[in-house]
Amino acid sequence: MRMKFLLCSSLLAIMAVLSIMTGARMYSLSQLTEALFHTDPSRAVDSIIRTSRLPRTFLAMGVGAFLAVAGGLMQALTRNPLASPGLFGVNAGAALMIVLASSFFAIGDPWITLLLAFTGACATSTLVWFASKVSNGQLNPLRLVLAGIAITALCNAFTQAILVIDQESLDTMLFWLAGSLASNDLQHIYPMLAPGVLLVIAACLFAGQMSVLNAGEDIARGLGQNIALVRLLASILVVGLAGCAVALAGNIGFIGLIVPHIARQLFGSDLRRTLPACALLGALLLLAADIAARVVILPQEVPVGVMTALMGAPFFILLAQRRGNHAG
Repeated sequence: MRMKFLLCSSLLAIMAVLSIMTGARMYSLSQLTEALFHTDPSRAVDSIIRTSRLPRTFLAMGVGAFLAVAGGLMQALTRNPLASPGLFGVNAGAALMIVLASSFFAIGDPWITLLLAFTGACATSTLVWFASKVSNGQLNPLRLVLAGIAITALCNAFTQAILVIDQESLDTMLFWLAGSLASNDLQHIYPMLAPGVLLVIAACLFAGQMSVLNAGEDIARGLGQNIALVRLLASILVVGLAGCAVALAGNIGFIGLIVPHIARQLFGSDLRRTLPACALLGALLLLAADIAARVVILPQEVPVGVMTALMGAPFFILLAQRRGNHAG
């Protein structure tokens, strides 16, 4: 098991180096080393690597980890292997709030964008949470799915309506809504990753409680676990992680869906191993998708959300078919 973690970590380090070297203009390993360890402010290469390529690499790894851990928690919470953070309406709510605010105000501060995303994510997830409750106050997984689909569709409809009415917002927001790691404020990205990193750590520490719950509600109650509180805390972590990811990089899909499956195949179903593996593999997968997005149509780049959809859609279809065959 340790060898698998070590192998994935080594592969992530290699992909990080490739990410810094790759773009409209390719840089050599010697140029990268010079820029990182012998910086000369007068060299344009050093400036590009340190203020654009390096922050973008950290952004891809952070957002990938946030989405993957949120997906792992979501699938454990609902006991549904087809669940993802979008099931709570988190992505759609965060996007709607940002688009709505952008159509009325000029948002220049990235922290305001982060706050707006959290607000929208919390609002929609709260609606989904209460809509999925049954009469005894417990969470109903089937109602959760139905409420999430309905509220996500409603948020997406409002978002599209706003963009159709406000053409200026349409021009500036479409690339972001497709999922993008190309930000104008990349040099200021480090402090904005901090909330998500803290939530990932909290989720990994919380994994033991979720593992007990997954063993069965009767067992969890017998061990004195407060099931409602555990589910509420897991939901808060999902909302926080997904909201942070949307604020930083827009609506990137499929990472939260496919990475937990890969993590379970490689590291088993124990969440104490699965969630750290999700963070590692999510960072690796989104970094690989971002590298591909930058080189597929040089010198332009494809939104990274498009690349993750191209990778994730066939996986989702295969997974749905397998579950259908097992059900049959």
